[in-house]
Amino acid sequence: MREEDDAPPGIDFNTFVLSLSTSALMHLGKLPGSEDATVNLAHAKQSIDCIALLEQKTRGNLTGEEERLISEVLYDLRLRFVAATKEADKKT
Repeated sequence: MREEDDAPPGIDFNTFVLSLSTSALMHLGKLPGSEDATVNLAHAKQSIDCIALLEQKTRGNLTGEEERLISEVLYDLRLRFVAATKEADKKT
């Protein structure tokens, strides 16, 4: 096995945003195979807030594709967070 085969893939803005999104989804228990996972709304909110901060701080410096991605990711995560919060309220 060559050393470059073990090298992590390159990272760009989209990959970074998707990584943060995956973290939020994991904390919301929404990843495939994570149905039994513990939902942690505080950690999910923190990941969503990090993406929102990133959107705010990079405004005007992103390509159209990057702007669409971060906007769509935030929209989707916020909807899922609200749904998860309502679900948690029903259980208490």
